[in-house]
Amino acid sequence: MTAEIQVEQLLQAAKAAREQAYAPYSGYKVGAALQTKNGIFAACNVENASYGGTICAERAAVCAAVAGGEREFLALAVVTDGPEPGPPCGLCRQVLAEFAADLPIYLGNLAGKVVELNLATLFPAAFGSGFLEGKKNG
Repeated sequence: MTAEIQVEQLLQAAKAAREQAYAPYSGYKVGAALQTKNGIFAACNVENASYGGTICAERAAVCAAVAGGEREFLALAVVTDGPEPGPPCGLCRQVLAEFAADLPIYLGNLAGKVVELNLATLFPAAFGSGFLEGKKNG
């Protein structure tokens, strides 16, 4: 039995995580909350002066969930502050696709606007493990 997606709780967790964001360079604070069958894992973006060292909230939430032993993701909420809710970047989409190619995604902003999408729509033809069949590291 699949757990019910807790959209309001996800959005609230993402909004709260956004408040902890470290974004001194862009000023663009992002919070993300990832629901698994066993709970919600929230995180924020953490910028770095060497821009490439920046980690997005979405990837931070994935890392927190994986570190917590989770591999099955049910939904993601992302909260930003702008006239329109901001979607995950391309790198985050690739990381999310590793675990849930058709993940429901709820994008929200501080004004209360919410847009519901799914990862398959945002990231069609994602690179996945099927392209690596028969390949081994070494």
